[in-house]
Amino acid sequence: MIQLTNPNRIGFERELIDYKPYTLTNYTRIPQISRLSRRQQFEIDVVARVFPFKTNNYVVDELIQWDDVPNDPMFRLTFPQRDMLQPQHFDEVAGLVKHDASKYRIAEAANRIRMQLNPHPAGQMEHNVPSLDGHQLKGMQHKYEQTVLYFPSQGQTCHAYCSFCFRWPQFVGIDEWKFAMSESELLVAYLREHSEVTDVLITGGDPLVMKPRVLAKYLQPLLEAGLSSLRTIRLGTKALSYWPYKFLIGEEGEEILELFKTVVRGGKHLSIMAHFSHPCELETPAVQRAIRRIRRTGAQIRTQSPVLRHINDKSHVWSEMWQKQVELGCVPYYMFVVRDTGAQHYFGVPLVEAWKLFRKAYQKASGLARTVRGPSMSAAPGKIQVLGVDEVYGEKVMVLTMLQARNPDLVLRPFFAEYDDQAIWIDDLKPAFGKDRFIFD
Repeated sequence: MIQLTNPNRIGFERELIDYKPYTLTNYTRIPQISRLSRRQQFEIDVVARVFPFKTNNYVVDELIQWDDVPNDPMFRLTFPQRDMLQPQHFDEVAGLVKHDASKYRIAEAANRIRMQLNPHPAGQMEHNVPSLDGHQLKGMQHKYEQTVLYFPSQGQTCHAYCSFCFRWPQFVGIDEWKFAMSESELLVAYLREHSEVTDVLITGGDPLVMKPRVLAKYLQPLLEAGLSSLRTIRLGTKALSYWPYKFLIGEEGEEILELFKTVVRGGKHLSIMAHFSHPCELETPAVQRAIRRIRRTGAQIRTQSPVLRHINDKSHVWSEMWQKQVELGCVPYYMFVVRDTGAQHYFGVPLVEAWKLFRKAYQKASGLARTVRGPSMSAAPGKIQVLGVDEVYGEKVMVLTMLQARNPDLVLRPFFAEYDDQAIWIDDLKPAFGKDRFIFD
């Protein structure tokens, strides 16, 4: 245990704070779990056999409003929900659990179900994995010219798992589905051969689950390699939301901030790509203090999240969240659309509805919050933004463009789809005006 000031108490009384993870094996030890009915607890147990489940004492004690469970957005964001599984899939796993089937039989059923959930969308395994000297680099992705994604092997977990997470295959114990690499020298070698790359995004999982000294082993080679083409290092993380004490307590809190300063002093722009899905994640004194400490290192914090049914599918939630982020010195960056994997049927919002929601929230946002872009789909050809709905030559159409593209020539070229207020992904849309393909087909 580490002694620290509890930021939730006025006067900052001394208390003991310890990180307590909860998973399927021990979540019944959560004191508040007794508020759930046996049926609700059973449903969590069943769904967690298919989708990864992990939370911690900060989320449980400081973010979830248990008086509003099961409707509380942070509860839905971190605890598995029955309808995340299709009825036939839930019934199959539930039957095995009720009859005390072996772990092997349950795992076999879970893996069969997972295979039907498009575990690696947008051609990640087929098109995004780069090569060096004829060898595939399974711990990297290079989809867009300027940006390489790097998956450090020791960062492939999180402080808590988001129930919607499109990277759920990283956490279900199937090795061939994982992106992971321990050799930072291969990343450096690849960057030497690809001077077009200006940004490295270190992602996971969550790289900020690593101890600062472990993370430094991945960052230091990038600083020492003399890569003049590398301008920005990004860290994709949910740590600010799920464990802000990472930046507040003891030696580790000081070491991670000093590491950030080292990156900035090394001449690289450091961008913390923070995931916030609801305003309540920004309201605790702990997260606000952590944000202030990070910003003092010279790092910048950009924020993003998908729009999620049952969690943040109201415009006022987004306008409030963007405004709070700006007040705290963060930069609103993206509103995404739930990817076509996992429990998309449960969390997905139709594209037209997402655009209306985005537009209404954007209208209420101040100019400083209008850095945000969306709603955006990270699909196989690139990041596709829904610009709006219009009527052209008497035909009601959806107007789209590409914010990023596998083919850079397609960026910011508008294109049109037939109006469909039920479509939740680009694959649900048809080209407008009788055309047989979109510009990226």
